[in-house]
Amino acid sequence: MTSTASDLSATSSIEIWGGVEYTCNRVGDRYFDQMELSGHASRFQDIDHVASLGIRTLRTGLLWERHVNDESWKWSDECLGAMMRTGVRPIAGLLHHGSGPPCTGLLDPVFPQKFAAYARDVAERYPWIDAYTPINEPNTTARFSGRYGLWYPHHQSNESYLRALLQQMKATVLSMQAIRCVRPDAQLIQTEDAGRIRGTEELRSVWELLNLRRWLPFDLLCGRVDRNHRMFGYMIEEGIREDEILWFADHPCPPDVIGVNYYTTSDRYIDHRVHLYPRALRSIEGPYVDVEAVRILREEKVGFYRPVWEAWQRYGIPVAITEVHLGGHVEEQMRWLAGAWEEALMVRAAGVQCIALTVWALMGSYYWNQLVTCENGHYEPGAFDVRQGDPVKTELAKIVEQITAGRTPHHPALATEGWWRSDQRIRFLRERWRSRPDSQAQPERMTCSLQTVSS
Repeated sequence: MTSTASDLSATSSIEIWGGVEYTCNRVGDRYFDQMELSGHASRFQDIDHVASLGIRTLRTGLLWERHVNDESWKWSDECLGAMMRTGVRPIAGLLHHGSGPPCTGLLDPVFPQKFAAYARDVAERYPWIDAYTPINEPNTTARFSGRYGLWYPHHQSNESYLRALLQQMKATVLSMQAIRCVRPDAQLIQTEDAGRIRGTEELRSVWELLNLRRWLPFDLLCGRVDRNHRMFGYMIEEGIREDEILWFADHPCPPDVIGVNYYTTSDRYIDHRVHLYPRALRSIEGPYVDVEAVRILREEKVGFYRPVWEAWQRYGIPVAITEVHLGGHVEEQMRWLAGAWEEALMVRAAGVQCIALTVWALMGSYYWNQLVTCENGHYEPGAFDVRQGDPVKTELAKIVEQITAGRTPHHPALATEGWWRSDQRIRFLRERWRSRPDSQAQPERMTCSLQTVSS
């Protein structure tokens, strides 16, 4: 860590939040419930473990899908009761890469109204909750479900993608209206992956559009999407009605906090020269390949500074880093978190209102190396390892404890830079790939983020 970060840490007011992975995505008729997989759903003492790290705000899953199986509210009552006892503030998430219970789905015309009714029920039962992320990463979920066909309803069209996105955004607006009828000061903390897209000059028009598309959830919430918006014509061409789009301009619901999620593989590079890459990397969105920018661009600067800065410049709304997680060896996890902390301090010193950093997947996560599409046994520990049942602190927990105490992270592992800053990270467009133009062989897969899609 640099001396600058050390100096800044003494005066920073950046909060450290936590998050227990609570994705509940649907593949076919099966739901992959991360809280069940990690055991968090039956261990209320996990809240004590979280608090022991110095964390006082926790992204918590009060999921719609789970409530259908527990209409007594027993689990939510016990979980939130444990949080009240330990002084941990919840940021309530109601849908996390999900499509709702079996009676509905992202393309159900009345999905937004059904979801808002559930949000109202939550607010009425727990009126003391003052912060919500009703729907996590709606753009990512819409792409995976409506464009790439990975998650339910497994569609592969631009129209389904856009409808799934607009449905989730309308559900967010209606749910916040319902919540604020009970709790007028409730905050909307809206999260999304902020990775940017670049590519070959021949594909400039494509990646410029994709870069604009990544901001669409926030543009819609802020009421910015009118007939002059660059995405308006795109949506009309894909079959979305004008009144569906302009509804958001008439019902603005800007976030109180923009949540930036970002992973080492969030930034993408698209290349029209498909013959230079393995066939498995070809994109479903067009005649090009889609690869992690960190694996191809030597000048790539991977980190949180740029996406946080971009979000602040675009909206002027306080920004929180809402997911900091890296799969792989614990030493690399420590480097990623320490780097995120340093960059949060730096971007705040540059004038950005960066209010929080979230240590994500505290209890680890399952199957993300294959985007939670199958049960493959893969587990990534977080600050705790739960493979033996009870949570056991990992070395990453030491870094968490240091930054919650306002200290500069220190550990022997931090003397070495992360793989994302090493020349060894370059994996594509080397001679070995050029010599095998249509190879079916795939490069070694890094434990990846949500953005790692190679269709």
